[in-house]
Amino acid sequence: MNTIRLRGGRVIDPANGRDEVCDLYVRGACIVEPDQAVGEDIDASGCVVMAGGIDMHTHIGGGKVNLARLLLPEDHRIGSNPIALPGNALELASCGQCTPGTLATGYRYVEMGYTAAFEPAMVAANARHAHMEMGDTPILDHGAYVMLGNDELMLRMLAEGQDFQRIRDYVGWTINATKAMGVKVVNPGGISAFKFNQRKLDVDERHAHWRITPRQVVHTLARALRELGVPHPLHIHGSNLGVAGNIESTLGTIAALEGLPGHLTHVQFHAYGAEGPKKFSSAALELAQAVNANGNISIDVGQIMFGQTVTASGDTMRQYAQSALGSPRKWAGADIECEAGCGVVPFRYREQSYVNALQWVIGLELFLLVNDPWRVVLTTDHPNGGPFTSYPHLIRLLMDRGFREQQLARLHPDVAAQCALSAIQRELTLYEIAIMTRAGPARLLGLRDRGHLGVGAAADIAVYLDNADREAMFATPQYVFKDGALVSRAGRIQAAPVGGAHFVEPDYDHGIEPYLRQRLAEYGSVHFDHLAIGRDELCECCCKGGRLLPAACFAEGAR
Repeated sequence: MNTIRLRGGRVIDPANGRDEVCDLYVRGACIVEPDQAVGEDIDASGCVVMAGGIDMHTHIGGGKVNLARLLLPEDHRIGSNPIALPGNALELASCGQCTPGTLATGYRYVEMGYTAAFEPAMVAANARHAHMEMGDTPILDHGAYVMLGNDELMLRMLAEGQDFQRIRDYVGWTINATKAMGVKVVNPGGISAFKFNQRKLDVDERHAHWRITPRQVVHTLARALRELGVPHPLHIHGSNLGVAGNIESTLGTIAALEGLPGHLTHVQFHAYGAEGPKKFSSAALELAQAVNANGNISIDVGQIMFGQTVTASGDTMRQYAQSALGSPRKWAGADIECEAGCGVVPFRYREQSYVNALQWVIGLELFLLVNDPWRVVLTTDHPNGGPFTSYPHLIRLLMDRGFREQQLARLHPDVAAQCALSAIQRELTLYEIAIMTRAGPARLLGLRDRGHLGVGAAADIAVYLDNADREAMFATPQYVFKDGALVSRAGRIQAAPVGGAHFVEPDYDHGIEPYLRQRLAEYGSVHFDHLAIGRDELCECCCKGGRLLPAACFAEGAR
């Protein structure tokens, strides 16, 4: 078997505590010990070598993504021009900027040095389609978090006071049936409450029908995942997204966990105060202090980027509230099998908008004020805050204070003059960027052989030419390897293999299944026997023969 040596690069591998100039050896799909029998020698001098990037929160598959594509045909056809055909024979035609098609999604991610991406909002009844769509995304390994906490069955079980163990086993069955990597809760209880004409649901406010609170939902799900041994903590889209003063809800959600692990997602949208003449202010400092003080909490930021995008969320309640702000003026909303919801609103973030400018500032403040980079993940909540293709620009903002100040000067003058960001001197290092985009997400997801460059790790590698312009550097790596195969060189796709599927299979008491069978027969539209996805189906039908990559669960109490 041919051994590849990447020679003389600066290897930045935080998971193994390495930042050194050395050689890296690859044989087959893995990183191996130094080997004298080198078949291919690649000069990486003057380059930075990192593990392949991992985006742990990006909307790339499932019903709402396709609704976003349908709602914005202009995003896929510039003017009246037909789709531009790729100049690379290895690429198939695909298009779109805000929500690119599956093929373009894979190509564009890999061209930036990313090798895995995770869909954060998969509905159980739609899981098969979500997996098929992710399987149609070339090269990238992938996985998804199944949505719970607004499904009629769980809310009923909570309202009836059923045993926690029974609810835990329902969670375990759902993860297994949908082949998920974890669980996401969106506006806990709020999507359901919206169907009963509630327009908000705060952490300790009772659901109009079920009389349960978001606090109960969050704590129950977090505890269930802990006891099931699922590596990724509860993925939490909190209450009151986008509402001035919602920092109180966010802090209340942290308190609801009572020390249990929790991952707060797109926190930029949940870090707003209600101070100042416009009653809208940054609460980044308060949230950063809470994260710094609570080691059980991790976050991804959901940075907004100026320009056109489309917001696609399971949070029907909040998307309905924001629908009048759509740009262009259109939106779509949906209810999904009494399990969840969906709202799609196009949006353009503008530098001269006070609110948009402050949102931009808040995201950057959060990145720079949280002390531990292992608990902060770099995201734009694609496409909600901006397309994932803007990551190189975001990295430069975080690493280059002078560039950040130039951009800050272009904003709405009230924001530029008053925000705390201008006083923050911190510039992230390459080591910290490697944590936030690689090692950190891998650890949070329990991916033991990804996100690092140690012997035995998967040979997912990105080689960047060191450049003081970090945006240019991270936009176009010199080489990208996926499982040891060269898939991109200098921004041009070299191969398009099928990606693998990540999932977990926690153990649970199968005695819950007769109860679930009865409930689905009475109230569900998908038969119990048809909802579950087996390993063979996941591989052959959903993922086009891609490798299955089950993540190990931990023993209770060992975390």
